[in-house]
Amino acid sequence: MSAFRPNWQALLSLLATIYSLTALPFTATMNPAWSIAAVVILAAGALVSMLRAASSIQTTALALASFGAAALLIVGLADASGTATAGYFAALVAAWLLGWRLVTVLSGDGSRGSQSGNLISITVPALFGIWVLILWECIVRGAGVPFVLLPPPSAIGLRFAGSLPILAADFRQTVLKAVLFGYVVGSLTGFLVAILADRFRFFANGLLPIGNMVSALPMIGIAPIMVIWFGFDWQSKAAVVIVMTFFPMLVNTLAGLAATGDMERDLMRTYGASHWQVLLKLRLQAAMPFIFNALKINSTLALIGAIVAEFFGTPIVGMGFRISTEVGRMNLDMVWAEIALAAVVGSLFYGALALLERTVTFWHPSYRR
Repeated sequence: MSAFRPNWQALLSLLATIYSLTALPFTATMNPAWSIAAVVILAAGALVSMLRAASSIQTTALALASFGAAALLIVGLADASGTATAGYFAALVAAWLLGWRLVTVLSGDGSRGSQSGNLISITVPALFGIWVLILWECIVRGAGVPFVLLPPPSAIGLRFAGSLPILAADFRQTVLKAVLFGYVVGSLTGFLVAILADRFRFFANGLLPIGNMVSALPMIGIAPIMVIWFGFDWQSKAAVVIVMTFFPMLVNTLAGLAATGDMERDLMRTYGASHWQVLLKLRLQAAMPFIFNALKINSTLALIGAIVAEFFGTPIVGMGFRISTEVGRMNLDMVWAEIALAAVVGSLFYGALALLERTVTFWHPSYRR
């Protein structure tokens, strides 16, 4: 049996590595020895990934080769932005392909029957995100993209670390006040109204058409009206969030309550269960996946709605206010720092809801191995 097991990522990475030798050094200030070291690391990683070795050996070699070469390429850009050669980008592609191969091996090498543990399920998206930042940094700085068009992640990170008090104040104003209050009130109100609408069908028949109409209203049309009604502080932004989160919860809860079959309901009635007993012990349990679906949808809608609403009038604090103000000043790194903060907050919020959903709806077939 051959000791080699070629794969297309490693083969393409090896070809890109060979091509990168045609343009050494990779940047104007990069030490030629570092360029050669990056080539050697990439070639070794590609060859090891084609061996019939244990997956632990392959993952270690791929991680060291891909991230080691990427580190050399990033360091080689010091004081040399815009001077990257074709060989530099070829080496970057080679490192990215090895990173791709690393994710493939961690995911079971494409096998549908592979069982991914909790650690792997976290590691794979984390590696994907890291490589997005690496490619962003290397392409922007290597090609000399103007700062105004797209700042590199390193500049955004420095601005983020240097503006923590401002970001904390914006977080408190937008998230802890407007988003949190509006999300809780909007989702809870939608849930309670759905319970009433399920009990009294004429209520649902009257509300759903109105909900469809309100959901079609543009947010940029609602936000100024809410500012006029409730003032410039966080209350008007919370009102926008309530409007945006109410109807997704209403519609999804009604759909979930209707998900139980007639056989289950008839069985509960034969045991003498009342309407509220059937609701609490059967129908709400079956509706939980729908309810959590609405909560996850609302987690992103609430943050987007509050930030956009702040464009139309707010005190001198808030994530939306900061973005609109700093864009006018051309401080793009601060704008991206606010965007990064919003992305992190939204991802953590969504992840917490997904974890809670998994705990509550552990019985659902989608969680069975």
